[in-house]
Amino acid sequence: MKKVFNFEVAGRPLSVEVGQLAQLANGSALVRYGETVVLSTATASKEPREGIDFFPLSVDYEEKLYSVGKIPGGFIKREGKPTEKAVLVSRVIDRQMRPRFPKDLRNDVVIVNTVMSVEQDNSPEFASIIGTVIALCTSDIPFNGPIAGIILGLVDGKVVINPTAEQRAKSDMYVTLSADKEKIIMIEAGANQVPDEIMLDAIKTGHEEIKRIIGFIETIVKEVGVPKFEYKPAVVPEEIWEAVYNMAKDDMKAAIQNADKATRDNQVDAVCKDVQEKLAETFPDQAGLIGEALYKLQKKIVREMILEEHKRVDGRSLMEIRELSAEVSLLPRTHGSALFQRGQTQVLTNVTLGPLGEGQKLDGVDMEEEKRYMHHYNFPSYSVGEARPSRGPGRREIGHGALAERALEPVIPDEIEFPYAIRLVSEVLMSNGSTSQGSVCASTLALMDAGVPIKAPVAGISSGLVVDEENPDRFVTFMDIQGIEDFFGDMDFKVAGTKNGITAIQVDIKVEGLSYEIISQAFEITKKGRFQILDECMLPVIPEPRATLSPYAPKIYQTKIDVDKIREVIGPGGKVINKIIAETGVKIDIQEDGSVYVATSDENAGHKAIKIIEGIAGEVEIGAIFTGKVTRIMNFGAFVEFLPGKEGLVHISKLDNKRVNKVEDVVNVGDEILVMVMEVDKQGRINLSRKDALGEANKTNDK
Repeated sequence: MKKVFNFEVAGRPLSVEVGQLAQLANGSALVRYGETVVLSTATASKEPREGIDFFPLSVDYEEKLYSVGKIPGGFIKREGKPTEKAVLVSRVIDRQMRPRFPKDLRNDVVIVNTVMSVEQDNSPEFASIIGTVIALCTSDIPFNGPIAGIILGLVDGKVVINPTAEQRAKSDMYVTLSADKEKIIMIEAGANQVPDEIMLDAIKTGHEEIKRIIGFIETIVKEVGVPKFEYKPAVVPEEIWEAVYNMAKDDMKAAIQNADKATRDNQVDAVCKDVQEKLAETFPDQAGLIGEALYKLQKKIVREMILEEHKRVDGRSLMEIRELSAEVSLLPRTHGSALFQRGQTQVLTNVTLGPLGEGQKLDGVDMEEEKRYMHHYNFPSYSVGEARPSRGPGRREIGHGALAERALEPVIPDEIEFPYAIRLVSEVLMSNGSTSQGSVCASTLALMDAGVPIKAPVAGISSGLVVDEENPDRFVTFMDIQGIEDFFGDMDFKVAGTKNGITAIQVDIKVEGLSYEIISQAFEITKKGRFQILDECMLPVIPEPRATLSPYAPKIYQTKIDVDKIREVIGPGGKVINKIIAETGVKIDIQEDGSVYVATSDENAGHKAIKIIEGIAGEVEIGAIFTGKVTRIMNFGAFVEFLPGKEGLVHISKLDNKRVNKVEDVVNVGDEILVMVMEVDKQGRINLSRKDALGEANKTNDK
């Protein structure tokens, strides 16, 4: 039976329909936010998946192009793989929901958000978050809710809830925030160097609105929610845990304390192998449960060392960053390159500059159709010492690349100042904690090495957390987490920014939420870390962008023409512009406002192309001299194309200084000759003279 619930968020109607659509899913909700419509479904398997030690959650965000009245491109004419935006929204929703499921749930849970209609002022991301929560909370799937999420903007210094398209265009930040009534669950942010304290205040403001939305969701759950199903908890039997703990706790603690990841892993593997062999007879066919107990033991030791001893496995203090190093210009033929290393996290970033036309075309449901700045992130298996074939970037790689892109976007110069498409590629060569923030640092260095005039250098660092499971009010935060602390800790709080403020945030948690105190400490820690990395490592290597570009980077030459002349420069079917390109070897981009960008590594070719374009688009000047090609011969003279698509007549009397009886005595079709513009009549016909052009050339030579 269909039921409809109505509410208002940011002055716009929010309507939720349950009970009619997708009735075979465990839970579903159709969310209408203005004219944006999203169907959210949550489905769980009836039985747990055997032989796994994790919760198998899958989240999809499906953008249907019919939602914005578009037909997909290509031959297939249907939606293909998810866009980068869709992948990022899927990850954002996953990170909000995952901490609220039971940690020992092993039933597959699949969440699907289908974007069916999009009104650009009303975010389908927001509708998907709300729909997902309602689908889960009203279903029989075990889930500790409700929670809620919103979008935050900052316009003219004021926090805006769920900003409209116009507000987003001028907002200084775009923050996806989720929380329950007590604590913050997730923060995903891009910001234009927003100070830490303003960001924290915005989070608090957003939290108040979230509490109001949760109240609305609670009314829905109270009316249509159903009891949660019982599941078989995946727990290690007490007798196995006690046997492993008593046998291995001292050896494991000794093995786990080493700064070198490979050595530590080998030592831990040796302890685990020894325990498995010794307990195989006592607990036959229980190797999987013994392995889970060993994992639990490692986690307990790492957490207790941090919480009780304020000690870390590599011997660092809580606020100590691992050894830092950096260098630039590693690769001679790239346009810019840099290597950044923090402990055993090592990232090499390369910059490629190109004409604006080589920017990325986007085919999604939002208003952005192209972008000139791109950041890609690669994470090969050798970076963690594993032997796996590469299969292209997955969701994690796409997400980390987008985070680094978001972190640097506020400092990228606009295209008027720097008319280039910019592509960065970060190659992770070693991974042991927060490679995404390592790629932020390496990318800043590479951009400066390439001579890109960035507004300010950006650095990134992460903060970790361990919470006392028996007393959640007792916790420890710390700087620069490494892999093992990410696995066994409760938070990965990544912040990138300049000395002026934050440019990006990404927060992953394993506890149910973060207090304002924890968030405030994380901001303080990461700010200190950013400054330290900039001052001690990055700026000593390259303090500012290079004054000149790489000799291998294309040079951009600019001009502007009358908009009405664009068609003449392009020509029918691109004939004219293609001829200019073939003649000069340049790349040409013409914008709708008449801005023309010519890209080439050959200065003479660049100037030649600009001159040709300006000649076509401008008024032909009397007395101007050109080298043209004879296209047709008549009895009375020769027609000469002196600019692509622009032709004039050289009368037989103007072919030479002496009398000419026959045009072919002087020129033939295909000949290149020097001509001077003598007249443009009222009908736009152009008269040329070879005789006067030669005379002027001779005068110049005599001088």
